[in-house]
Amino acid sequence: MSGCDDGWTRSHLPTSAPPQRPRRRSGDVAELLGRKVTGVAPIRNALITKGMLYSPANGDTAFTVPLFDGFMKRIMPAP
Repeated sequence: MSGCDDGWTRSHLPTSAPPQRPRRRSGDVAELLGRKVTGVAPIRNALITKGMLYSPANGDTAFTVPLFDGFMKRIMPAP
C-alpha cells in the first residue's frame, strides 16, 4: 500500500468522486478528538472546501478517496 500512498492516493485526492464510502458522524469525530463539534466545524469545512471530505448526509463526514482512512492511519502518528 505504501506505493499507492506516495503515488496515486496523494495525486488523486482532490479529484476523486465520492461514491459510497465509510463515513463518520461529525459528533463522533469531535468526541474522538476531545473537542466540541463547534470546535472542529471550521476544520471540517476547510477540508470539504479542499476536496478531501464530503458530507453525504447532514452531520456525516466521509473522505472523497477510497481507502484514505487507512492511508491516514498509516502516515499519522498515534495520539
